[in-house]
Amino acid sequence: MASLDVGQIIYGVNTGFGGSADSRTKQIEELQRTLIRELHYGIGASAACERAETATNANDVAPSRRTPILEPLEHLLPNVWVRASILVRINSLIAGHSGVRQVVVQSLSEMLNRDILPMIPLRGSISASGDLSPLSYIAGTIQGKPTVRVRLGSADGSYSDTTAAEALAKADVASIKLAPKEGLAIVNGTAVSAGVACLALWEAHQLAIVAQLLTCMSVEALCGTDESFDPLFGHVRPHPGQIDCSNNMFRFLERSQLVHHNDGNNDTLRQDRYSIRTASQWLGPALEDLLLAHQQVQIELNSVTDNPIIHTANGRMLHGGNFQAKAVTSAMEKVRQAIQSIGRMLFSQCTELINPATNRGLPPNLTAEDPSTSFVMKAVDIMTAALQSELGFLANPVGSHVQTAEMGNQSLNSLALISARYTHTALDVLTQLIAAHLFALCQALDLRAMNLHFLEGVKPQILDITRTTFAQETSVSFGDGHPVMIELWAAFLMRLEQTTKLDADTRFDTIMEALQPVLIRHSDLEQGSTTFLPNVRKWTAMCAATCLETFRAVREGYGENADATPFLGVASQRLYTFVRDRLQVPFLRSAHIRTPYHEVAQSHTEVNGEGFGSFNPCSNTVGSYISTMHAALRSGELYGVAMECLRDAQ
Repeated sequence: MASLDVGQIIYGVNTGFGGSADSRTKQIEELQRTLIRELHYGIGASAACERAETATNANDVAPSRRTPILEPLEHLLPNVWVRASILVRINSLIAGHSGVRQVVVQSLSEMLNRDILPMIPLRGSISASGDLSPLSYIAGTIQGKPTVRVRLGSADGSYSDTTAAEALAKADVASIKLAPKEGLAIVNGTAVSAGVACLALWEAHQLAIVAQLLTCMSVEALCGTDESFDPLFGHVRPHPGQIDCSNNMFRFLERSQLVHHNDGNNDTLRQDRYSIRTASQWLGPALEDLLLAHQQVQIELNSVTDNPIIHTANGRMLHGGNFQAKAVTSAMEKVRQAIQSIGRMLFSQCTELINPATNRGLPPNLTAEDPSTSFVMKAVDIMTAALQSELGFLANPVGSHVQTAEMGNQSLNSLALISARYTHTALDVLTQLIAAHLFALCQALDLRAMNLHFLEGVKPQILDITRTTFAQETSVSFGDGHPVMIELWAAFLMRLEQTTKLDADTRFDTIMEALQPVLIRHSDLEQGSTTFLPNVRKWTAMCAATCLETFRAVREGYGENADATPFLGVASQRLYTFVRDRLQVPFLRSAHIRTPYHEVAQSHTEVNGEGFGSFNPCSNTVGSYISTMHAALRSGELYGVAMECLRDAQ
């Protein structure tokens, strides 16, 4: 006020706004009310609510009864975004450079304490002179405007829809009359963009940790090696993000019985494929981008971002552009690029896991039944492709689409809130992809564990049949370490991995027939004996029958009591247990997604060859199980497990 008393011209106090700042006024208090009132231009729930309340007769215009494409609430900022915006604005104002009274800050604080949250339209801000319109609804709330609709929280966590005037009255909070500059000080800042960006960054950091965990689970599910994460790689190429990733993943894989050390002697790939072998080099730069974005947003959260600002030492009014939120845009563009990179890596891992050509001996589509009767993960493969395609689109920059606005005055505008919004969209898409990948990983780890149980049971039987069948063909004792036994078992393992596309009833006949040349060419067996070839045929039939019987018994037994934890590394064990025990997502078999009871209750007939009694009245779908995992991510529950894994590793 002292500046006004000496005749100073102060932007937004006794001038117009933006491109109209060449106008002058003496109605300085009314100017603030005009500013707030005319910034309420967003599309939200208020219009429909007001029209419904004021439609008193048949001639009034009432809302359309047609089913909307979008629900009204989808046009509004979520409550948590609104709370973040209010908090950030308070933090800026209390620095003392904005020229507002203490009562303004106290009123904003009461909004948080009493859970009075304005319904702020989702769209309409270009984040140039700050987030003008979104912040105007916050200013309108502390004014107690009846035209501003709010959500009023209650003790049970529910919200009621009312007006700002009614909410303040119910909460016993006094409305305030804005003094000169106070309206401008509230709306002229980056609080909404920065608050929404902060929430996006928090989730992005969590998902980056989860991505490292899922990569380690992928290494185990694909029988990869931890050699790729040896500290030497970071020592000779010391990018900090790469070093962090490799150190974490090297420790996450400790005590795993599924990690292999490939020496290249089995005619397979000498190295793991890129999706797991180069994971630390791929994720590392994304982590560094997230850290830089974190620094940018952290500075913004703790800055004064309105205009003009007051030099508290000498009272000077300085006109500038701290409201320009380009730093937030820059941060969000980096976050979305990181999200896309993380998604691309996980997508590659997931597709390699599902594909029998790349998954190192797992069945096609990760089915727990015969591959001709179940294709359970094929749809998941399609789903992840769709999600990753969307992430690729969302990774495009927003800041390159700036349009000149407001009489040409705002020729540069950051679009920070738009960028932050799309970052949240990308985060949700990534969590869906992660949920699908985690679902596939747990299934794959169970299949690995089931296979190890099968091998443990069938190996001594095959060797015993070999000893017994060919006892008369050699004078050499066939111990387990005999070259015939070693070669036979190595050949069996190779053929087992190559025949995953076959159903069990033909698979083991095919495998054992393929092993006959091992016996025929071995010098310790007397191939000239009249009994040799009949014994080979006998051996083939006996081994095939034994393998089939053992496989079916193990498959049925493991399916009823699946537990892969004895074979997993420290991190995978914790995450797998959370999925199986806490979320109750099972090792998937057809019985879990069979037709629900009510669909066949009237007929009592067989459906797909299965009697009525075998149907589960509470059947799920693949999507419902993945949705359970997605919900655990969105609620933050799974992030707690991820942080426990990280603390263990450090």
